[in-house]
Amino acid sequence: MAAVGLSGLSQGLSVMARRALKLASLAAATTGVYLYGNEFLDPNDFGVVRVGRAIATTAVITYDYLTSLRSVPYGSEEYDVLKSQVHLRSAERLRELCCANRGTFIKVGQHLGALDYLLPEEYTRTLKVLHSQAPQSTRQEVEQVIREDLGKEIKELFASFEDTPLGAASLAQVHKAVLQDGRTVAVKVQHPKVQAQSSKDILLMEVLLLVVKQIFPDFEFMWLVEEAKKNLPLELDFLNEGRNAEKVAHMLKDFDFLKVPRIYWELSTRRVLLMEFMEGGQVNDRAYMKRNGIDVNEISRNLGKLYSEMIFVNGFVHCDPHPGNVLVKKCPASGKAHIILLDHGLYQDVEIRSNAAAYLPQITQLLNNVPRQMLLLLKTNDLLRGIESALHTRASASSFLNMSRCCIRAVSTYQRSKNRSLYRRAQISLTEALSLWQINLYELFLWLKGSRLGNWVVALLSWMHHSTH
Repeated sequence: MAAVGLSGLSQGLSVMARRALKLASLAAATTGVYLYGNEFLDPNDFGVVRVGRAIATTAVITYDYLTSLRSVPYGSEEYDVLKSQVHLRSAERLRELCCANRGTFIKVGQHLGALDYLLPEEYTRTLKVLHSQAPQSTRQEVEQVIREDLGKEIKELFASFEDTPLGAASLAQVHKAVLQDGRTVAVKVQHPKVQAQSSKDILLMEVLLLVVKQIFPDFEFMWLVEEAKKNLPLELDFLNEGRNAEKVAHMLKDFDFLKVPRIYWELSTRRVLLMEFMEGGQVNDRAYMKRNGIDVNEISRNLGKLYSEMIFVNGFVHCDPHPGNVLVKKCPASGKAHIILLDHGLYQDVEIRSNAAAYLPQITQLLNNVPRQMLLLLKTNDLLRGIESALHTRASASSFLNMSRCCIRAVSTYQRSKNRSLYRRAQISLTEALSLWQINLYELFLWLKGSRLGNWVVALLSWMHHSTH
């Protein structure tokens, strides 16, 4: 009976996939004549095309998993090989869907591509390319958004405006421009169709994932839609991004190495954000740092300080520190290296600062037990470790040591706040001081180990050992 039921389900999904593909093709064909020659319209604006394409892709992926693995013994070597092939085919289909539907789909695809600790490697490797395949709005579309939001033409607002964007993302793109008063600015302009399509796209994803959940009860990714429903409206509101930028700049004002672009509020709206123009090399570009005399160990150390302070002290965390959003530049006047933090659309209030003692032990448990906010922190941690690898600074463990210091301070602060006994609070402070001293001692050991002096001592000890034997 189970086999008959599975066969019937598979046949039903096959029919569903064929019908969905026909729907998408028919929709595209019937609108093709109308769209031909019209540069301001494309099929992606039509809901029936986007829906049909998403349904077809979901049906084909589901059908592939159901049929490709059913005749192979679970856990066998052949099963693992076939499963990897299905993962890869499905990931490629998902990537093609994201590229075709753009906007919210690319945003979610990029998020999936960063979940190395949750998704099979075939998915993350395939979807990572979406970071470099974000769509670009045309000059006409950029002009349209600026005209609608600021009430003026580009030539009225700017003395010059570069047509080619400095960078394009799933939701917006950034152009370099010069205001009439001579100030050089970065102009972030939202893609014109994203706002209207986002809520419908999320609803569509939610329905499709619910269907998949019915077919595969172990499917546990409904939280992705919940995260998108909560975070996407915030990321689409550029005024919220501006407020976040000012908040983090104030919180971390004591870090003289950190630079956050100033916001020009008089020319900013929910879809247009004007910022102070700042440029530099990407934080993972070791060659750039070498050319400009920037100490990679100093950058790695300061980056660790920056994010540890956000996570454990302020509880307000920049959740997208990929290399395009974190730049470095040497200040000509002071000779100091600055870290420039861009893209403040998504911050996560985490509870680690006020509940450190309760949360820190859970980090070692299974990911399913970790609060959803922690997933973004793990993503942040992965990105920081990736930057360290690119800079070849992993051996110094500087960011790990700085994070450890912040953890110790946060836990100690929490414990002192829960104890009124002067003796107990003094005991906590002494334990904190001893723990910090141990970290400093370990950091000194790592420095000696990597220095010429350390190498000389190791060589001497090795020689002495061989001599005695």
